[in-house]
Amino acid sequence: MIEKALPIGVESFEKIIKDNYYYVDKTGLIADLLISRAEVTLFTRPRRFGKSLNMSMLKAFFDLKADKNLFEGLKISENKDMCDKYLGKYPVISVTLKDVSGCNIAEAKSQIKTIIGKEALKYSYVLDNNSLSDEEKSMYQAIIEVKNGEFVMDDMVLRNSLMNLTHIIHKHYDRKVILLIDEYDVPLDKAHLGGYYDEMSILIRDILSMVLKSNDSLKLSVLTGCLRIAKESIFTGLNNLRVQSISDVGFSEWFGFTDEEVESLLAYYGFTDKHDIVREWYDGYRFGKSNVYCPWDVINYIQTLRSDTEAMPELYWSNTSSNGLLYDMISGANDQTKHEIELLLSGEEVKKEIHSELTYREISDSVDNIWSVLYMTGYLTMRSRTESGEYELVIPNREIYSLLKSNIYQHLKKEVSERPTEANKLFAAIVNGDVESFERGFSDYLLNHISIRDTNVRKEMKENFYHGYLLGILSAVSGAVVSNRESGEGYADIIIKSTEKRVGVILEIKYAENENLDMYCNEALKQIEEKNYSRSLIDDGMDTLIKYGVACYKKRCKVKMAL
Repeated sequence: MIEKALPIGVESFEKIIKDNYYYVDKTGLIADLLISRAEVTLFTRPRRFGKSLNMSMLKAFFDLKADKNLFEGLKISENKDMCDKYLGKYPVISVTLKDVSGCNIAEAKSQIKTIIGKEALKYSYVLDNNSLSDEEKSMYQAIIEVKNGEFVMDDMVLRNSLMNLTHIIHKHYDRKVILLIDEYDVPLDKAHLGGYYDEMSILIRDILSMVLKSNDSLKLSVLTGCLRIAKESIFTGLNNLRVQSISDVGFSEWFGFTDEEVESLLAYYGFTDKHDIVREWYDGYRFGKSNVYCPWDVINYIQTLRSDTEAMPELYWSNTSSNGLLYDMISGANDQTKHEIELLLSGEEVKKEIHSELTYREISDSVDNIWSVLYMTGYLTMRSRTESGEYELVIPNREIYSLLKSNIYQHLKKEVSERPTEANKLFAAIVNGDVESFERGFSDYLLNHISIRDTNVRKEMKENFYHGYLLGILSAVSGAVVSNRESGEGYADIIIKSTEKRVGVILEIKYAENENLDMYCNEALKQIEEKNYSRSLIDDGMDTLIKYGVACYKKRCKVKMAL
């Protein structure tokens, strides 16, 4: 039997089923949606958790042109009465706003016109329907009008476009319409970054309120997005909206992979032995009462393993878009926020009040709002809630832990590049063998910047943190610094090769779990000798070799040197 392909980047349900991709069955979402009987449902989930694929699956199920064979053997097919009543029974309007990225309101508006216009063009045969009035046909033609290759509907036509389209299709088929709007908040995010948020929020508000409020032509509507935008900003007067966020219990297992689904997926491709490492890196998200993995990470890692069975996990999810929120929080951190980041890095929780409704304009108003957005967009997850309603937030997994560290290092390097004096002094002390100045200079950085506490994070993760911390400082002021370079019988933490002075430096960093800094310094120096880390520096012609054992505990450090 031919092994199924992994659907990396494939968001078409029909393509996944027809082209024999591996599909994790989420068709139970259809039954839950119909049972809930909500007229308008908004699902808010982080990116890369299957929102677009689920919307494609809904379209494939309800659409009049549905291929019923697509659902054979899937969970929804067990509910025969529901399939008989709903499968292939409704016209569907499906639009996605995820690619709206204009630099200004004019560009963004043009992109939205194209998205809606192209969807409307699929129903051009309605113009042949004699039951439609001339006025209705005129309204339809205004939506699809094209000049010089561009849709040219004016602002009023655009605001009414989806509402008018639902009415026209409803009348044509004498059947109510299913409306699907994927990533409704992307244009708002881009507008916030581009400086035209007010104009875009008014446009999106008008389009959505017109089509969703008291629209007798709709059977139901489903929207997805990352954030729940404040009701007074976007969903004004919309009383039929049901929001299902990551905090809500309903529908929680239909976005993301459950542990059982990951176990089956790994078994299918022969990687059952990787379950623990996949759980450590990509599990840990809590949606309602369900614990889920990030699907994007899991399928990308399995794909990597198919080429290299010894491959280590990578930051797949965090590399798919900007992580500016994390960086903004770190760069603007006061002492309290630094302390809270340190708690998170140590595996502890921070208690925060979560604001479930925000406008993009409010995100940067206070650090409290940033905590809320980090939670809603998947950088943090909820461990539990306190009696007072606060959320106990934690880092979900190893990937996000690594991402947070990376952003701390980026901020540190930026700060060093802008104020290099102290870092240059530290680098000079290391190359000159000035142990006292090295120890004092590194200690100053630990005191004044985000560090890590001695709690339940594994020892090697703590060592990696301090290793990256020191590396970030040194590499910002010199290109002679390398990390984890193979030398002798292993990998030294940090090597410096100063060709000008013909001095080679080896630094080995340890975390002193029992606060015995002297002992761990000695252990580091012993490892340098036993592993013969100086071999590469000797081969490179360095006349002087300096070996440092560095031990850290919380915000303290100890340095010992050997020649």
